[in-house]
Amino acid sequence: MPELVVLQVVGSEPEAELICSFLRNAGIPCVQQPTNFAVGAGDGLAVVGPREIVVHEENLDEAREVLRQQRPLGTDDID
Repeated sequence: MPELVVLQVVGSEPEAELICSFLRNAGIPCVQQPTNFAVGAGDGLAVVGPREIVVHEENLDEAREVLRQQRPLGTDDID
């Protein structure tokens, strides 16, 4: 069974979902989940706060490369 590893920790669920969408589009399975820091904070309610993006260890290097290739929003060259 492949080992799961944390690729990155981000500040919110929407940010985590955006990053997971980049990875999934590249064929890399991933999940996002609350960090241990946020566990129990909402007592069963929706929790806001840091999220971990988790991938299979065998996909870690490729996932890092996919994220390196992403350009921040709003940085397209304007001619």
